[in-house]
Amino acid sequence: MDVVQRGEMSQMMEKPTETLGEDRVSLKSDGKMPTRLQSFKNSMRRVAEKSPLSSGGKGSKVTPKADADSQPPPSPSLSSGSPPKNIGGLLHKKEEDDADAASQKSKGLTRSKTDPYMAGFGNSLMKRGESIRRSLTFNTKKNKDKSSRAEPLVAVSEGSAEEKKEEKEEEEEVVCEEMEEAYTLPELPHTPLSVMQINKLIEMEELKEAHLNLLALRQEFQQERERCGEDSPMELAKKEKDLSLLYGDLRNKMNAIVRDSNTLPSRNKALLVPVARIIQEEERRAEEPGGLPGSWMEAWREAVAEGVQVKVESVHLEPMEQNASWLAVHLALLGKAIVEDLEKVKRELRWSYPPSFNVFSTYVKSYHRVVGQHLKKLEVQVTEQKDLYALLDWIINRYQSERIMGSPSLQPDMKDESAELQLEDDLLKQLKDKYCCRVREEMRSSLERVIELENEEVWRDCRPPEKDEDFLNSQISMDIWTRVKGNALNARQIDAQLEHRVISSCLGELKQFPKTFETGFRHHCSALRPQPRWTEYHITYINSFTALQQHMEGYRDSCPQEVEGFRQEVKSLIVRLLLNLEDQFKEDVKPYLRRMMTRKWLTNDDDFKQLQSRTQLLSQHCSLVRPPHSQEFAGRLHYHVVKEYIGQLMKNNYSCKNRKHEKAAAKIREQWGELRDLFEDMNSTHEWLNSAGDDLSNIIAQRNKSDIKNHLQPIVEHYPDFSKKHLVAVLYFRGLLRGRERQLILRTLTDLRKKLGVTGGDKSRVLFGDMQVTVNTDCLSNLPFSCLRVPLLDN
Repeated sequence: MDVVQRGEMSQMMEKPTETLGEDRVSLKSDGKMPTRLQSFKNSMRRVAEKSPLSSGGKGSKVTPKADADSQPPPSPSLSSGSPPKNIGGLLHKKEEDDADAASQKSKGLTRSKTDPYMAGFGNSLMKRGESIRRSLTFNTKKNKDKSSRAEPLVAVSEGSAEEKKEEKEEEEEVVCEEMEEAYTLPELPHTPLSVMQINKLIEMEELKEAHLNLLALRQEFQQERERCGEDSPMELAKKEKDLSLLYGDLRNKMNAIVRDSNTLPSRNKALLVPVARIIQEEERRAEEPGGLPGSWMEAWREAVAEGVQVKVESVHLEPMEQNASWLAVHLALLGKAIVEDLEKVKRELRWSYPPSFNVFSTYVKSYHRVVGQHLKKLEVQVTEQKDLYALLDWIINRYQSERIMGSPSLQPDMKDESAELQLEDDLLKQLKDKYCCRVREEMRSSLERVIELENEEVWRDCRPPEKDEDFLNSQISMDIWTRVKGNALNARQIDAQLEHRVISSCLGELKQFPKTFETGFRHHCSALRPQPRWTEYHITYINSFTALQQHMEGYRDSCPQEVEGFRQEVKSLIVRLLLNLEDQFKEDVKPYLRRMMTRKWLTNDDDFKQLQSRTQLLSQHCSLVRPPHSQEFAGRLHYHVVKEYIGQLMKNNYSCKNRKHEKAAAKIREQWGELRDLFEDMNSTHEWLNSAGDDLSNIIAQRNKSDIKNHLQPIVEHYPDFSKKHLVAVLYFRGLLRGRERQLILRTLTDLRKKLGVTGGDKSRVLFGDMQVTVNTDCLSNLPFSCLRVPLLDN
């Protein structure tokens, strides 16, 4: 510090009273307040308003570190006898005060149990600051001199850094508490500020001071109205309009502060305390004239909802063209934003309001309503099945779960709150209807795609089908079942009713699939017949559709009609596929069976070997068919071979002579045994056919005609449909064409059938009844031998 500066400071220290007197005279003479004094006034007002002892409600409790019981330092005053340098320090530490005030505002208020409207230490400090301001009447020149002399005091102040450090340590010890519900309104100004001044205070967010002047202006209006009665002059109407405009501006400013309070907590949190007190006061004065219509508390709730809406709409939402998971990502970000916002409300904002505001509950209800409206907008954009499911799942499951409203970080405040969204009555129904329709459309498309893939991967290049546990199999059954099961499981996560509707939709589309698949299969594979691939593909799809139908049986309890309808369609398809295989086999063995029981057959085994070879191939194919269709298929072909093999006896193609019937009977017995073994290997269910060849060979093999009567009972017992015409054909093959013995044999059969009670026979086991019997056109073959004696003797 140079010599001049020390001299100026010494003079100031020696003549404090004289300098203040000169300033007072100067202020009275020109009537103007220097800029620094105006800043001092604002600084003092902010200090008073932001003092921990003048803050409203319980708020933050500050625990001093060292002097817990010490009194706060006295305000600077002319009568205090304190050194004049204190006044100089206050005057020239304006920039530091402003910076400290801004810092405190950014960090949030430190609240004590004193109400913001109570006239305590803060009001005293305010009044003393005003007193100093009125007493300091500097002129321009002296003000400059004073400033130049006082600036060095700021530079040599060593306590400033230590005071800031102590304040920072005290702020770290803040414990949040609720504001008190009760408050005391300060004394209103005797003369309110002008409309422009009040409006300026509102713009500067000096809400408390603006509201007090508004109340004073409103009081003037009420008093003038009482004096004027019904004859209200224009001036009164103008004042009423001014009040309405000012109140409207105040409410708009407060709404903006509330709306942004959670977005910009550091800026607006300090303003929420006066906002809450203004709302309380205006609600109390709601019936008095001069105020705004409508509830201030309701306007506050609307402002909260507007802030929530801004928060929701700010959540990132990508275009669906750019990201296939656009909705899932958006909903995840939305849930995160909701939790973070409510955490801030719980941790910070609610301490700026009295308990009656129910701040946390108000924000929660606002989110329920605003998010519900937001989801309604999203519903219009959502068309894909996965997005519809994501939206339903988020609404029904995730929103109320621990991820969002049930988050542990929001407890225990959420304990008494509803966690349900406020949706339009028909929104969920619309979403579920759209989801079911989309499931049906997707199911139809996927089934069409199954046929296309089967053609591309199998039919087009005649690739061999896959094997699963030694059975031919296709992946189509697993693909379809997986899709249906996935849809059902997803719907079950929503609710049971939706699950039922989804399963019904899938089965409704699936019911048409067997016919559609068969059409595609015939179209693409008709050229393969009769190649081996044709047979393998038939067996593959018999197995695949059998497995698919068994999977669908799991949904019979929930959708019995749909499952039964699908079962009938699959059954019809499998029957047609099996019939195609049967017809193909019958066509293959037909020429060889026709040459059985002929002269060539008796001396040549080539035809039977061909029949045996194709039957063995059939046996191999049957081993690739899953039960129960393998047994049914083998049984039907077993019946066909037996009927056609024995049926050749009924056609009278050959009659054995010269005891060739014994050779024929032995050959029938041998070949029959081989065929029986083949069909047993195929697990044929028609074991009752096995004795037919043996019974007939026993009849044919009898050397003595009279012994045939003794071998008729087994075949009548085993096959009740074995009748007289069948026995005639067998006797013809054996070489017994006529004669008395033949008639006795036929009469024995008739008596035996009557004795055993055989009439129509067992309809479930018809073998001979299905055989075509050739009628012998020789009219003499059935005549008794005695009728032929005379013509023969004459001859």
